[in-house]
Amino acid sequence: MSFRPLFEAHPWDEVQASIYAKTAADVARALAAPHRTLEDFKALISPAAAPYLEQMAQLSHQLTRKRFGNTVQLYAPLYLSNECQNICTYCGFSLDNKIARRTLSSVEMLQEAAVLKDWGYDHVLLVTGEANVTVGVDYLEKALRTLRPHFAHLSMEVQPLDQADYERLIPEGLNTVLVYQETYHRDDYKKHHPKGKKSNFNYRLDTPDRLGRAGIHKMGLGVLIGLEDWRTDCFYTALHLDYLEKTYWQTKYSLSFPRLRPAEGLLQPKVEMSDRELVQLICAYRLLNEEVELSISTREHPVFRDHVVKLGITSISAGSKTNPGGYAVAPESLEQFEISDERSPAEIAAMLRRQGYEPVWKDWDATLVGLGR
Repeated sequence: MSFRPLFEAHPWDEVQASIYAKTAADVARALAAPHRTLEDFKALISPAAAPYLEQMAQLSHQLTRKRFGNTVQLYAPLYLSNECQNICTYCGFSLDNKIARRTLSSVEMLQEAAVLKDWGYDHVLLVTGEANVTVGVDYLEKALRTLRPHFAHLSMEVQPLDQADYERLIPEGLNTVLVYQETYHRDDYKKHHPKGKKSNFNYRLDTPDRLGRAGIHKMGLGVLIGLEDWRTDCFYTALHLDYLEKTYWQTKYSLSFPRLRPAEGLLQPKVEMSDRELVQLICAYRLLNEEVELSISTREHPVFRDHVVKLGITSISAGSKTNPGGYAVAPESLEQFEISDERSPAEIAAMLRRQGYEPVWKDWDATLVGLGR
């Protein structure tokens, strides 16, 4: 079982043409539908949907409150290493960037964790570059064992691994894995990943299948908006999500929509996405899928984040540092990308409360694993 045959049955040019051919009538039908299809999603992300943004926003807000109530989860990334064997045109950690490399020891991990715990976090996202030897499975297992006693939920955004590796890490406390395809456009993918294991498009595309077979509790999907036409790329994300939910129905899913941000001497976006278009995308995802979690990071500016919370978002990062040791050990090390919202977790929590939301610092408790499965 693999997503790849379904993916290959949807040629990029045909999908793109289909999205841009959608009309106002298609959008109206999608908005009126009790259960929306992927064709409806095409209409909702098309240029034809722009005049319907207010209606989409109201529906998205209603659906999110119905399913998720008035809670918004807070999380923070903990960068463990900036060592990487890949060349990626958009990333500050790229192998061809002449930067000081750093990988945290267990003692340094705990120093970073202490800051996050002081802020109130019980959910942390572990992030590394992609370096098989330095931050391979042995290192990740050590990190999980070190941090598991201190957090209720450990997520991971690292290099794609084999199924057996995931099966090894899940018992060590790994709850969630985020793996972004970056772009579903094969040729552009190769252009932006010319060297390293990440240049293997199919291996990355198959990663969610390996996670599903390994029995991961939750996985996160997305593309890096700005590498290619965002509407087409995000349709493939929706197609991928639809396939995964039907195939690995016991797994939970989340979506993120990072826009390309400046990094050390690197790429400018090929395609610009406006704030209105990002709102349109967030609402379209929610109207397609009432269950999926939608996350917004500190890549986005404060005013935008304050306003978009009510339109479908269920999790938000705060106080993020995108460099290894950024919280305590080595705050001067190079960031993976620039942060736009630099407010503290306490300030973000206060903003949520002002809007009538309850900040949740803890995703779920390990003692509940297996209930209902």
